[in-house]
Amino acid sequence: MHDLFFGTGIAHSILLFAFVIGIGLMLGKLKVKGVTLGVTWILFVGILVSHFGFRSDPGILNFVKEFGLILFVFSIGLQVGPGFFHSFRSGGLKLNMLSVGNILLAVLVTWLLACLTGESLPTMVGVMSGAVTNTPGLGAAQQTVIDVSGDAAGAAAMTSAYAVAYPLGVIGVILVLLLLKPLLRVNLDKERTALEHEEEEGGEHARRMHCMVENPALFGRKLSDVLQNFGGKFVASRIMKGDEVSVITPETVLEQGDRLLIVTTDAEVDKLRILFGEEVPMHQADWDRLDHTYIYRRITVTRSTLTGKKLRDLNFRAAYNVNITRIIRAGVEIVATPNMYIQMGDVLMVVGRESAIQEVSELVGNKGSDLNKPNLIPIFLGIVLGVIFGSIPIRFPGIPQAVKLGLAGGPLIIAILIGYFGPKWRITTYTTESANLMIRDIGISLFLAAVGIGAGENFVSSLTGGGYWWILYGAAITMIPVFLTGLIARLIFKVNFYQIIGMLIGSTTNAPVLAFAQNMYGTEYPSLNYATVYPLSMFLRVLVAQLLILIAFA
Repeated sequence: MHDLFFGTGIAHSILLFAFVIGIGLMLGKLKVKGVTLGVTWILFVGILVSHFGFRSDPGILNFVKEFGLILFVFSIGLQVGPGFFHSFRSGGLKLNMLSVGNILLAVLVTWLLACLTGESLPTMVGVMSGAVTNTPGLGAAQQTVIDVSGDAAGAAAMTSAYAVAYPLGVIGVILVLLLLKPLLRVNLDKERTALEHEEEEGGEHARRMHCMVENPALFGRKLSDVLQNFGGKFVASRIMKGDEVSVITPETVLEQGDRLLIVTTDAEVDKLRILFGEEVPMHQADWDRLDHTYIYRRITVTRSTLTGKKLRDLNFRAAYNVNITRIIRAGVEIVATPNMYIQMGDVLMVVGRESAIQEVSELVGNKGSDLNKPNLIPIFLGIVLGVIFGSIPIRFPGIPQAVKLGLAGGPLIIAILIGYFGPKWRITTYTTESANLMIRDIGISLFLAAVGIGAGENFVSSLTGGGYWWILYGAAITMIPVFLTGLIARLIFKVNFYQIIGMLIGSTTNAPVLAFAQNMYGTEYPSLNYATVYPLSMFLRVLVAQLLILIAFA
């Protein structure tokens, strides 16, 4: 029994992690003026119990930490994957440049503090790594110290600086985010509405338009001829000839005065006005009122065998006289073009007669219970690919140690690619929202517990031995760049506050703060922008840590 509570075996480690996570989550429910640290409490509970002698085997500790982080970032990648490239096109470059600015500011503050205080630059690199919660950067810097000087003891000492600075690396970003909101007079409802409006107006998202056929070149021609010559994204859903409404097919002949209900994107609207004619003032209710035999339904693809098939191959329009106008995937509305790949979990917006829609529903499944079954194969095989990808060395001239994306960056990028290209590759990536949140929360909880337990052993001794200065240095490295970058992003570049949150958290590679932001603001917008800047930020954080070590020994 003594070994169970005070040993370092498997049973002891399981007990210790479960206790730290359980107590941390309970404390995370506490709120002070509406603000809670959420799962970040796990980190501090881990430090506390470790300080009082409850430790875990180092091998177990490292495994749990890395595996927890992998689960966390991989679940985020799968979630944001379907909308990632749209996000990158609609502002990702700007966010990544701001992220680079934040990283360079942190490097500048680190170098200035080393010059002003006389603290050794390698120690300050350890402080910087903790201040931006970047373990891969610390590991790369330590290896560079050994390669350049052979000073293994000096490299090991950097870990203490990292551990002391890490907690405030989490708290500091949270404090800046809480400060920026009132300072910038942010109205969260307006910020959310602006992002939702931007999504609706975005070039990749679906919108309806109603056109009158006025182009003489189209009179008497089949819709299939028009589709063949027009390369844009649109779906002609219904046609109104006089007062008669019907589902439009490729064989439908267009005549002057026909009115069309079209689903397209904003990027295509002007082209379609030129092609067909000007828009007419109609609404969805006008179509429904004129013909009650046609209805709209949402049906869900629950047959995994349909993953990777094109809408064209399913032949819904010709076989059932129904139109698929839009596809909703991971909350993103996409125009249902014939070449669109579908996958399990997609929600299809269908128009047609009720009996025909019922047949289509049976074909695609439309059974919610089928979606509750876990689909773990792409998760674990994706992690395999992610670990391999993150371990690929990238070498630069003059830098002795190769740069790697690591066990966080590699899985995140692979998860994003699987989430986006999964349907095309016939990979079923669908998981229910609750399952995704479960994997994510378990991952971040394990990660924080491992970091806290690992840091607690030397935490107090490092403080009493002069390490309290490292806390102040770390606070400066964390908060000054984040605060300045947030102000620049808002005041100069007019970036949405939710995007600023995601960008700042991603540029500090700060997974614990992302978990806090999701809990605090109740939205997934920060996650999407976190994933947008995280890969480049992780790469640069590792690179600059090594460069500072090379400067120190130059």
